[in-house]
Amino acid sequence: MRSGATVALLALALCSAACAQRGLVAEPDALAPDLLSPRGEAMLIDPPPADEAPATRLAPEADEVGIASWYGARFHKRRTASGELFDMMALTAAHPTLPFGSRVCVRSRATGRTVVVRINDRGPHVRNRVIDLSRGAAEALGMAGLGLKPVELFTLDEGERDCPAP
Repeated sequence: MRSGATVALLALALCSAACAQRGLVAEPDALAPDLLSPRGEAMLIDPPPADEAPATRLAPEADEVGIASWYGARFHKRRTASGELFDMMALTAAHPTLPFGSRVCVRSRATGRTVVVRINDRGPHVRNRVIDLSRGAAEALGMAGLGLKPVELFTLDEGERDCPAP
């Protein structure tokens, strides 16, 4: 049994031959592009000239990728490694190596939601995690009920306040 595309090409060839006998000629541009490309593949019909190709903007590469966790009430108003009191609703986080006061954009790999946090503690103290967020930051990412979420971390330069565009 022949596939639909094979039958269509055979019919097109027979039709082209019959049309040519009558003096009718099909221009190459008149052929149906879906008959010329394999099923499920797109066919670019008129590619833009090389000198007019649109500029592609690459998404910034994350400084770290991994799993985020969060901590809250159990540590609320206790001293952090930086010496300040932990406020579970503030947009802060614990990181094993970044300097205290660093600002980090945390982007959920699942939803794309972002939050900018300030590093004020050390952690996470669990293997295979890249950052421990305060409850406030976890809620901003929509992960308070989940506990864990895959994230990307972008360290922000001094004066930067916003996350890089995806």
